[in-house]
Amino acid sequence: MISTKGYAAFDPVQPLAPYDFERRDVGAHDVMIEILFCGVCHSDLHTVRSEWGGATYPVVPGHEIVGRIVKVGNLVEKFSVGETAGVGCMVDSCRSCPSCEEGLEQYCEVGFTGTYNSPEPGLNTPTYGGYSNQIVVKEDFVLKIREDQDLARIAPLLCAGITTYSPLRHWKVGAGHKVAVVGLGGLGHMAVKLAASMGAEVTVLSTSPEKETDATDLGAHKFVVTKDPQALEEVKNTFDFIINTVSAKVSLDMYASLLRRDGTMILLGVPPEAPELQAATLIFGRRRIAGSLIGGIAETQEMLDYCAEHDILSDVEVIPVNYINEAYERMLEGDVKYRFVIDMASL
Repeated sequence: MISTKGYAAFDPVQPLAPYDFERRDVGAHDVMIEILFCGVCHSDLHTVRSEWGGATYPVVPGHEIVGRIVKVGNLVEKFSVGETAGVGCMVDSCRSCPSCEEGLEQYCEVGFTGTYNSPEPGLNTPTYGGYSNQIVVKEDFVLKIREDQDLARIAPLLCAGITTYSPLRHWKVGAGHKVAVVGLGGLGHMAVKLAASMGAEVTVLSTSPEKETDATDLGAHKFVVTKDPQALEEVKNTFDFIINTVSAKVSLDMYASLLRRDGTMILLGVPPEAPELQAATLIFGRRRIAGSLIGGIAETQEMLDYCAEHDILSDVEVIPVNYINEAYERMLEGDVKYRFVIDMASL
């Protein structure tokens, strides 16, 4: 076993604190990565506070991992020591169900192995994530990172980037489409950048008028304040797609009314309560509500390559690991533009 240092939650209410633990030895198909940066996802906060249930403590969060390979197993073919690599939300899956065989490991019908808080295959321990100095992952779930980039700004692409890229690709969003983005946070700011880069006309729907300048700077073409009834009336029956990144309770009915006929609203956030939605709003416009979950490994690599080619990076605030508890509170207040990233050299 490999001695590892990290930061962990030990119960749902106490602050995260230093935690020493062990990772498995590097097997024949494994890659060992020295973690340089790890993004802070809202899912981390949900998990450590057991807001979704099922937390196995101690929890070492973190699934937006970028680092340098320091060791590879003797059967590893795709990676070499010294290369830059990434790890996203998954570290394994069954490999044999229809979804896995189609490269859609995120929909593994047995259940994918999460980078943290999942049963570690073959061990009687949970997986531990990227709030740590190193990680051991099967090579099939490791991603190639181009070295000539700002690695801190790459890290959030491993979750926020792929979560927004995957639905845009699945629904073939491009030139001629009108796309609205609900929520200008970690996911939303990536949705704006990606949709605009694909040629879509992008509108940000927000309750906060003060975010208009930021939305424009990120690439949005239009901005609508959803608290303004007249502004909403003017965009009814307008959008081909709405990318809804909000995890708070919202009226899906109101947003669905903004879709044109045959338009689709794609849900990326998980609200704590059932949303409001009238069947008639869908029926009378043949509108659709859909959901999307991260992306498979091949698509995540495609996203990383696409972002490198188009110079798309996440907007981040780099923090030391001992600031994580304050960062969580600021994240709840929306006080970050737009993703915290931990510099793991501070561990």
